[in-house]
Amino acid sequence: MAQNKKKDNGQDKVVKIRINLSWLYILLIGGIVWMLFGQKGANPQKIEWAEVQTMFTAGDIKEIHFVRNDFKGSITVKPDCLYKYEDRFGGMVPTKSPHFIFLVSSKFDAEKEFAELNAKLDADNQVKVIMENESKAWTQILDWLIFPIMLILLYVFMFRGMTRGMGGGAGGPGAGGGMNPFNVGKATGKLADKTKVNVTFKDVAGMYGAKEEVMEIVDFLKNPKKYTALGGKIPKGALLVGPPGTGKTLLAKAVAGEANVPFFSISGSDFVEMFVGVGASRVRDLFAQAKEKAPCIVFIDEIDAVGRARGKNVGFSSNDERENTLNQLLTEMDGFGSNSGVIVLAATNRADILDKALLRAGRFDRQIHVELPELKEREEIFKVHMRGLKVAADFDTEFMSKHTPGFSGADIANVCNEAALTAARRGKSEIDRQDFLDAVDRIIGGLERKGSIITPQEKKSIAHHEAGHAVVSWLLPHANPLFKVTLIPRGSALGAAWYLPEERKLWTRSQMEDEMCSLIGGRVAEEIVNGEPSTGAQNDLERLTQMAYGMVQYYGMSDKVGNVSFYDSTGARGYELIKPYSEKTAELMDAEASRIITEIHDKTRALLEEHKEGFLQVAALLLEKEVIFADDVEKILGPKVKADDQSAEAEKSTETDTETNEQQPES
Repeated sequence: MAQNKKKDNGQDKVVKIRINLSWLYILLIGGIVWMLFGQKGANPQKIEWAEVQTMFTAGDIKEIHFVRNDFKGSITVKPDCLYKYEDRFGGMVPTKSPHFIFLVSSKFDAEKEFAELNAKLDADNQVKVIMENESKAWTQILDWLIFPIMLILLYVFMFRGMTRGMGGGAGGPGAGGGMNPFNVGKATGKLADKTKVNVTFKDVAGMYGAKEEVMEIVDFLKNPKKYTALGGKIPKGALLVGPPGTGKTLLAKAVAGEANVPFFSISGSDFVEMFVGVGASRVRDLFAQAKEKAPCIVFIDEIDAVGRARGKNVGFSSNDERENTLNQLLTEMDGFGSNSGVIVLAATNRADILDKALLRAGRFDRQIHVELPELKEREEIFKVHMRGLKVAADFDTEFMSKHTPGFSGADIANVCNEAALTAARRGKSEIDRQDFLDAVDRIIGGLERKGSIITPQEKKSIAHHEAGHAVVSWLLPHANPLFKVTLIPRGSALGAAWYLPEERKLWTRSQMEDEMCSLIGGRVAEEIVNGEPSTGAQNDLERLTQMAYGMVQYYGMSDKVGNVSFYDSTGARGYELIKPYSEKTAELMDAEASRIITEIHDKTRALLEEHKEGFLQVAALLLEKEVIFADDVEKILGPKVKADDQSAEAEKSTETDTETNEQQPES
């Protein structure tokens, strides 16, 4: 690096000129390659000494260059005689010399042999013979040096960037370690730069309970006396548990943006390496750096990569490096005092497979559950992701939150982005409701396959199938409310019925049975119209079978099997080869599941046969429009039957029967 002085507004300003060493390495390699391969001008052919004598006698040779100490000679043929040897060079006349080379033994007397051959020629055809000893010193030196030079260059190119930070820790100049053998045991955690973390708790919509607990931890670090004055102690760890996409990592980023303390972030997979002892060494190094910067927060994302329950892979793998890393993590988390100020935050969506010792109080004192957002939370999440979008003034955020039940925060962010892309594709200046609805359809069902080839008979069968779903769900009180039905193929589906399911925490037997009737409605509709089913109900039958076995095996909704549940919430049975029930019980459960499915099928068929006229009208309207909504179905079948209306009618019928009985005279 050189320096050059440049005047700026009358003052001398030092301008640093940096020299990129990579160009020097490239030039060095290029020079070596040129020395080895670039100086070859000709392509001489090898011949024997007897052929050399023949050429010599014929007068075709112009010059011979013989190296005594190498016992090697090279021949240059006269230009007017080259045509004789075209076949030796692939039918082409060579343009560069030498043209031939020959090798002789150490007993070869060059002066005698060449003198005898020249004596046979006249004075005009004498051959010029040059004999010398060639110096091999530089060739031998190059042969010795080229391999070490190549090794040095390989090391420089592969490890130069990684060795710059030797000795650096997490967040320092040498953070990461990478493949550097001197840094492989260093922690790869990064110290969050507060100037680059722009996420705060204001950007985290919903998650009321989870956000409050995390904010309390941040508040403890900011105002410790507020809690220690009452004798309280800081929690050592908090585990964020929830489905994918619910915002666990986002919550951790908000903590990094809000906390006025150092924040280390690392992934669970960063501890796992192929080298023995590396994981445990990185755990020790991470917590050593955390203690130096205490009070601080350490965030371990996807901790299930290193915190999986021990002893689950016995007999299948001899590598216990993961268990050694977990043991070191357990020791470090419970190895420092409560006043050290190091809090461990971790996130996972597989809390059921974590080791019990990791979850105990003293390590992770709190388990913060981050669930899928509810209606009001989804509305707030929509508002957060719509900040940078040009949305229509009359857009109803509440409407969209109602039409996205079961969506996570990541799903809603994807909906907003897809809506913006859809509006841009259509050339709109702002995003309206239809763009958002189309984005939801695309995310759930996939992209429309407008070029899909469907025969008229198949299209008619699909229309009756989807109409069967729609009519059954409309007529049953506990089935999910219908939103729209479409014949437009999306993804792998040839048609679809879209519902707005109620956000239930508990399911009753009646609700599950009505939902199962809605699932099999399409297949039953095909049986009524076509006289036989098709393969289009595969997904429906799969979900129907899962629900039937769930009622029998998990929820105790079978009178014959009884109030038992074979559900394993811990996941431990996945490694057992023996089922927790006998063969007789298994046969009984199979029979009960089959009975439930048969009853559901018969109930659905009776319902569609009773309302066959309306069902056929819905199918015909669907064939005509390809997309129909709940309003269209309501015009044909009337208002949807609701559970509250059915209960009121049942109570009214009971009261009427009671009054009638009271008016009857005594016998």
